[in-house]
Amino acid sequence: MFIRVAVPVPALDLLTYRLPAGTAVPAVGARVVVPLGSRIVTGVVVDTAPALGNGLSADAMKPIREVLDAEAFIPSDVVDLARWTAEYYAAGPGETIAAVLPPKARGGRADAHKTMRVAAITAAGLGAVQAGPVAPHLTAKQREALEILAGVPAGIPTPQLAARGIAADAVSRLARHGLVSVRRDRVDRDPFDATSFHATPADTLRRLTPEQTAAFERLRTLADTGSFHVALLHGVTGSGKTEIYLRLSAALRARNRTVLMLVPEIGLTPAMVSLFRQALGDRVAIQHSGLSDGERHDQWQRIRRGDIDVVVGTRSAVFAPIDRVGLIVVDEEHDGSYKQEESPRYNGRDVAIVRGQRANALVVLASATPSMESYHNAMNGRYARIVLERRVLDRALAAVTVVDMREEYAENGSDVVLSRVLERAIAARLDRQEQSLILLNRRGFATAVFCRQCAGTLNCPNCSVSLVIHGERSARRAQCHYCNYSTRVPSACPLCAGPYLEQTGFGTERVEAEVRRLCSAARVARLDRDAVRRKGALGLLLSRFRDGDIDVLVGTQMIAKGHDFPRVTLVGVVSADVGLGMADFRASERTFQLLTQVAGRAGRGEQPGEAIVQTLYPEHYSIQLACRQDYPAFYARELQFRRAMRYPPLVSIINTIVRSPTFAGAMEDAGDIVQRLRQADGERGEFRVLGPAPAPLGRLRGEYRAQLLVKSSNRKRMKEALVAAIAARPDLQRRVVVDVDPVSVL
Repeated sequence: MFIRVAVPVPALDLLTYRLPAGTAVPAVGARVVVPLGSRIVTGVVVDTAPALGNGLSADAMKPIREVLDAEAFIPSDVVDLARWTAEYYAAGPGETIAAVLPPKARGGRADAHKTMRVAAITAAGLGAVQAGPVAPHLTAKQREALEILAGVPAGIPTPQLAARGIAADAVSRLARHGLVSVRRDRVDRDPFDATSFHATPADTLRRLTPEQTAAFERLRTLADTGSFHVALLHGVTGSGKTEIYLRLSAALRARNRTVLMLVPEIGLTPAMVSLFRQALGDRVAIQHSGLSDGERHDQWQRIRRGDIDVVVGTRSAVFAPIDRVGLIVVDEEHDGSYKQEESPRYNGRDVAIVRGQRANALVVLASATPSMESYHNAMNGRYARIVLERRVLDRALAAVTVVDMREEYAENGSDVVLSRVLERAIAARLDRQEQSLILLNRRGFATAVFCRQCAGTLNCPNCSVSLVIHGERSARRAQCHYCNYSTRVPSACPLCAGPYLEQTGFGTERVEAEVRRLCSAARVARLDRDAVRRKGALGLLLSRFRDGDIDVLVGTQMIAKGHDFPRVTLVGVVSADVGLGMADFRASERTFQLLTQVAGRAGRGEQPGEAIVQTLYPEHYSIQLACRQDYPAFYARELQFRRAMRYPPLVSIINTIVRSPTFAGAMEDAGDIVQRLRQADGERGEFRVLGPAPAPLGRLRGEYRAQLLVKSSNRKRMKEALVAAIAARPDLQRRVVVDVDPVSVL
């Protein structure tokens, strides 16, 4: 008997191993220890075969070393989903299946549970208590311990006894005399206290608006069919989509079906988990990479045991070992965070649709600014389209003011960060004790350093980008946001030794400093990846803002989505066009989505909201239509561009990056792939190949990068041709990045 095993090695296909005589055939999804070259690794069984084909010799097949699981560790349907993901996204099956395992199960046995010593009184101990003072050999402390334990026959954890003055050695002496037994109980590490902040209490009796009622009934009807459906829930910000998720989940749970609730970022999980736990109880699990390895392991095991009804998590939660899935919700389905940036480069939204199809479940894609692909599918009838056009309680959308920064620069110089309109609006909110959100989707204090004497810039030695300035003035450092190279900001130009170094551009640190300078009495905080590196820092900061301890919160796109802050009445957008200059066909779409989403954070409470958008391109359609929050008009305009340039959703694309130690080598290797693709396509003309060309980020972490882009209406044929072209050059396997359905082509 032979088995096919996925081992955690990039780009490696399934490997066949022989089962030693007398070894029981492991189930699909079981983990096995196998030899791989000179190493011993843990893999996952994905298939069994009674015999070898293609003339292979049984003697040539290495035997497995050990079977770790008596039954499937990963459910077979999740194994199948991981195999589909690997095939679709041109990744190795081993690295894909390894990605679905909890951290402590990837290298060996699954006995990574936390345990706790528990002391319990024995029959002899009870007899000693009943004998009273005549019981021999008992000190006063030992007698006290027995009396405490007698009141709790199930036992008491030894740390609790220690807190009551009963030391560990006293318990050990009682155990040696047979008066107490000590066992180890498994304890699930609880992530909720550490990660959650207090969300607005869920009101399970809240009356739905007529729009919400109609949307809920239509979705419940789809779910009640017990068959696969995809619905796009297109609701403006503040329209009450979360309340619909909760009601649908309760309805599915009543039918003994489970729920997968996906959110795009870790920062959104605490509030969502809190709402689900308040509405549905504690049979809710959480899955994301921000948990400790132990917490992720224990939560994964809860799911696998069937102890939960709802899983809330980020993109990796789509592979959670949950059974009887009846509903999958992808909140903010448009968000680029659902796309993984390293292999396997899957999109959690699209994998969720495939999982829903295989489970005969309802998949709800929800957003105020749907992706072009999802909206296109809804308009073509592939998805049901359900619209929420009004906010809850008929609250008005934020009034939007566009500030032309060309005029500001003309009057006040190019160093302006906050326009006069935005300054006055922040001050007015402080006077009224209301809160403000200020968005700039760029980190750091300054984005570049240049020399006025020689015009040189301070660049990363490993990547073709300028270094970004971070930190306080007395200890500023220049850092690369790609490879993390860091150095102190020099006092003189490293090229010409000139003393005239200037800092240009600005990020969130500079905006925070400007707000503090202009509003010295304001309580100001910053939310970006630099500010919340420590575990729990994100939840604490959001809690402080929700509780009113912060007046002005400055941040990147992390503040733009999903959050509900009723006291926020002002949203300011600094450099709204920061993404428009990028060489990416989705630049306008992302700009529209970001502006619409962040404007939707204002006016969600009793007071009306206002958004102030600062831009150099006030006439650009993505900015104009975002200010009007007119998605249909944006979709129609953007679709014209996509059709003319042959981009998704009208065709499929695959982005390929070839890396090399030299620029010439990268271009030559990429050119070889392009030639093979064109030969494979021949005169059929099924796909179009662009490139090779230098990648927009031409050098990264010391390697040069060349890019080629393939477009076609036949994704399957296009991908097969690309995979074959790369396979013909085995030396390129580790130097090629294949991104199917990319969300960015930078």
